[in-house]
Amino acid sequence: MAALASADLLRLATAGSVDDGKSTLIGRLLFDAKQVLTDQLEHVEEASRRRGGEGAVDLSLLVDGLRAEREQGITIDVAYRYFATTKRTFIIADTPGHVQYTRNMVTGASTADLAVILVDARKGVLEQSKRHAYISSLLGIPHLVVAVNKMDLVDFDEEVFDVIVREFSEFAHGLRGVRDIVYIPISAKLGDNVVEHSEQTPWYGGAPLLEHLETVQVADDRNLDEARLPVQWVIRDHESDYRGYAGQLAGGILRTGDEVLVLPSGLTTRIERIDTFDGPLAEAVAGMSVTLLLEDELDVSRGDIICHPGDAPQLSRELEATVCWMADAPLRAGARYAIKHATHGARVIVDEVVDHVDVHTLTPDESATELGLNDIGRVRLRTSKPMAFDPYARNRATGSFILIDESSNDTVGAGMIC
Repeated sequence: MAALASADLLRLATAGSVDDGKSTLIGRLLFDAKQVLTDQLEHVEEASRRRGGEGAVDLSLLVDGLRAEREQGITIDVAYRYFATTKRTFIIADTPGHVQYTRNMVTGASTADLAVILVDARKGVLEQSKRHAYISSLLGIPHLVVAVNKMDLVDFDEEVFDVIVREFSEFAHGLRGVRDIVYIPISAKLGDNVVEHSEQTPWYGGAPLLEHLETVQVADDRNLDEARLPVQWVIRDHESDYRGYAGQLAGGILRTGDEVLVLPSGLTTRIERIDTFDGPLAEAVAGMSVTLLLEDELDVSRGDIICHPGDAPQLSRELEATVCWMADAPLRAGARYAIKHATHGARVIVDEVVDHVDVHTLTPDESATELGLNDIGRVRLRTSKPMAFDPYARNRATGSFILIDESSNDTVGAGMIC
């Protein structure tokens, strides 16, 4: 099926604590996979010399594109890089390690299929490593790679690696939704176990990082059971009497002739035709951008969801969600915000802060009454009009939302519906 071609694409995010080597790892992947142009390499070599490097090229500069990042030697914004091998195409999001940039990490990882959590072999599993692993699990990322970096600085000691694996494994028992975790000892600076097997780790029997990224199975992660089309745009042509409903299919499969339900109106009809830029299709699957023509003239607007009647999402003004708070001013009961859910917008009031999660133990503190900057916890919300939604674990697109401060237009929270 042509629509399954996207199975050859892997979206991945790197995360971890400050100076764990995330940008260096991506630079090494690009360099060793021969994805760096000559002029890019020359520019990085020059920047490395300006920063005082002697001989060795700082491959992190291939990713840290902002001037402030290069001057400070840290990652501030999310940097996206694209490369391909003969087996797969990759989109990499390099996310910041500083706690104050947690919101950037959430943004970069929100669409990822796999997260690479870096751990400095000298420091072990730190709070930020745990925080980013926990956020990755909350965001529904099913595959994790724990890359134990800077193994060259501990003489490629197997016991150091084993201790980190045991510590992270104990913590990971509390992570929800993670299907598999792979542990790889690497040196991003020297290239050990990044693209090729390292002679320095004869005790490691697994695949190097790139080989694992090329072979991890992600095609089965998509929800092909429950059709969801959030309407993004109503296309009308009065001369030809054309009326179509365009959007990206967020789940399931839709076929010509299918009976469909439109929410929140609750009206039903059938699909007359499925149009795309390349022409009409007999069926469409999750991830495709399509325009539906319906047999009956219904009042369908932007923000509505088209689905099958037998597996419709929940329609309600009340919901409970896990929220990652991104603003200096805390989230408290009674506060009002704008909510953006799929293509739908409304206003929302916070009914209750249910708990606050301790990222060290993953235990909820039910005595919490607010969420501060970078806190994560459950809240109950009430919207100004009914919303059609799924639990985030079932559908990431229809189970997620952002909260917006209408006075500043800042995004202040990211939510995953329970």
